[in-house]
Amino acid sequence: MNSYVKRLIGLRVDNDLTQKEVALIINKSQQGYAHIENGKAHISVDDLITLCEFYKVSPEYVLGFTDEIKYLK
Repeated sequence: MNSYVKRLIGLRVDNDLTQKEVALIINKSQQGYAHIENGKAHISVDDLITLCEFYKVSPEYVLGFTDEIKYLK
């Protein structure tokens, strides 16, 4: 499993969100977002940016370049 997938799952769970709720944020179906979480599809840069803004975390954290959560303002 890609490190960014683990981070996305962790952020979703930590925020008590369902896959369907996150899918709505990036304008996808629940199944479409599930494919990202199970590695059948890659997340687009636009969707990654949207989720980073939603969770208020840096892309560097989500992508695994750092283990330190850098919160965005």
